[in-house]
Amino acid sequence: MKKILLALMLSSSLNVYSAPIKVGVLVPEGTGWAKIIKKMTGEIKEATKGNVEIKVYYGGSQGDEQDVLRKIRIGQLHGGIFTGKTLGDINGDVRVVEIPFTFNSNREKALKTLQAMTPFFNQNFEKNKFKNLATFEVGQIYLVSQKKIQDLNAVKTVKIWSWEGDPVVNTMFDSMHLIGVPLALPDVLSSLTTGVIDAAYAPGIGIISLQWNTKIKYVIDFPISYSIGAFVITNDAWSKISPADQKLVSEISKKYEGEINNTNEKDNQEAFKSMKAQKIEFIKFSDADIKQAQGYRQDIIKKLKGKLFSEEALKKLEAELAKK
Repeated sequence: MKKILLALMLSSSLNVYSAPIKVGVLVPEGTGWAKIIKKMTGEIKEATKGNVEIKVYYGGSQGDEQDVLRKIRIGQLHGGIFTGKTLGDINGDVRVVEIPFTFNSNREKALKTLQAMTPFFNQNFEKNKFKNLATFEVGQIYLVSQKKIQDLNAVKTVKIWSWEGDPVVNTMFDSMHLIGVPLALPDVLSSLTTGVIDAAYAPGIGIISLQWNTKIKYVIDFPISYSIGAFVITNDAWSKISPADQKLVSEISKKYEGEINNTNEKDNQEAFKSMKAQKIEFIKFSDADIKQAQGYRQDIIKKLKGKLFSEEALKKLEAELAKK
């Protein structure tokens, strides 16, 4: 009898949840990104012979990112696919790659830097009781507006949506003396319609999927920053997966990083082509504006270093930027 009980205990310890690992995402179902997530979770289930099943709630059905994180912390969900703001609530060091005006238009450099710094970020995720399964780029962030903005100083004259509670955004607005209007993400479209705000910011895929392109006339063709994302689950959920299955989940998740990055970049480029076809005007800033933006970057760093991200994270970022 003891042997039977021991066998049952060992068997149950090697299998995961009797219920799926529940993950909330804002990504709308049917998008290229969502299709890849479905492929990835399907492959994980097949490779682990059903031991690891990941149920993804798409399109914000579990609420916005803060709602998902709150549900994770009270045990209603086990993980999420988050963008930088929410990842920063877990591990502030990840935000160094999102410091405004760091990469300008150099997307390739931004991606290489993110990939180089990911092992460092992962150490801190684990310290904060999360396992990072995949890190990826969302894309470069652009300012879009109903009003024409000819130069960097003119940005100060328009009412711009600011994501509630984002320390990087709040600090940028403070350093640049911008007019910020804090709103939840779902309220941005209606606020552009009613004139509560004149402008907002997002990567190309965000501008299209959120339908902001139907309300704006201009895109500032000078990226504000670089947006990242990651697929994280709790250490508690991860610990319930057998070591053999953990290895498979890690390998499969890592494999899909590149596909997600390529898809996001392609979708971003297609989004801008679509906006140009709509006759939305793309405005380029001068070299003087780009130089001025670097001054703002330094002020933002000064205000956030040691508060949001560590000096160690900043040094690692600067070391990567110095590489050719």
